[in-house]
Amino acid sequence: MSEQVRYSDEELEEFRQIILNKLAAASALYDELVASLRADEGNGTADTASTFKALEEGANTLEREATARLAERQLQFINHLKAALTRIDNKTYGICRASGKLIPKERLRAVPHATLCVEEKNNPRH
Repeated sequence: MSEQVRYSDEELEEFRQIILNKLAAASALYDELVASLRADEGNGTADTASTFKALEEGANTLEREATARLAERQLQFINHLKAALTRIDNKTYGICRASGKLIPKERLRAVPHATLCVEEKNNPRH
């Protein structure tokens, strides 16, 4: 029996649905993060002492920076998911880019945008 070189169209469709579900959830979270960054919320420090106001503004700045980093990571995740959809369209999805072997279905279900099998992912060259 020959080794499978790519996933069947039916299997690719299963992965497409997994990715589309994750993409919808990731996009919704990204939109929430961006909306929170754009929101012009008053900080409620107009009647507090200047020292407390400065501390609260500093905390708000740190929170906004953390939210911006989360949004950036979420956008990167969205882009990885979109790239996985392109690989499905090209019928190259699930093929390890280092070894050329099929990435196990279990790994792809857990990390649907994976481009490396576990062996190659753990290889210090990558």
